[in-house]
Amino acid sequence: MASQKDIITLPHPSLRTPSKRVGYITDDIKALLTSMTEALLDWEDHREHEVGVALAAVQINQLYRVVVLRNNVDDRNDHSFMILINPEITKYEGEMEEDFEGCLSVKDIYGKIPRYTKVRVKALDIKGKEIRFKAEGFVARTLQHEIDHTNGKMIIDHIKNSEDAFFRLNDKGKLVKINYDKEIKGSSLWS
Repeated sequence: MASQKDIITLPHPSLRTPSKRVGYITDDIKALLTSMTEALLDWEDHREHEVGVALAAVQINQLYRVVVLRNNVDDRNDHSFMILINPEITKYEGEMEEDFEGCLSVKDIYGKIPRYTKVRVKALDIKGKEIRFKAEGFVARTLQHEIDHTNGKMIIDHIKNSEDAFFRLNDKGKLVKINYDKEIKGSSLWS
């Protein structure tokens, strides 16, 4: 059974490596999906103020273009996930909007990240059937985040030159600004 210990964090080199497309949905890919959801839910079980929303396969050190996205992010008890194999954004729409994002692979850091408010996505489902859909708001943001992972890109890459964009969650579940020069600049995040 996979656990939160299987989730890799920066500066692990796999997180900077583009993932491979999935040619066939094999039993190994199906087992990978199970491991991804187990690791995500176990991570969440160890967090008081955070919810595990989505995970890319690379985050458990499996370089495949596979993403799991929670169907209902407002209900911690809903453990059902949308499966996206070889997901790609076919069109960015709407406005660019900054909002806070965390990442299971960027330990204890949140960033105020600019993202499009709407995206169009195509992917394969678990049966290999092509699906296309439009996402808005938080789901659009999450999809951009996870598809970035499949391309070897991290949230901090969007804000590396913005000293005011780095935050940490305190013990009360509130985001507090991080001292960029002391904690971020020159850290292992950029290795």
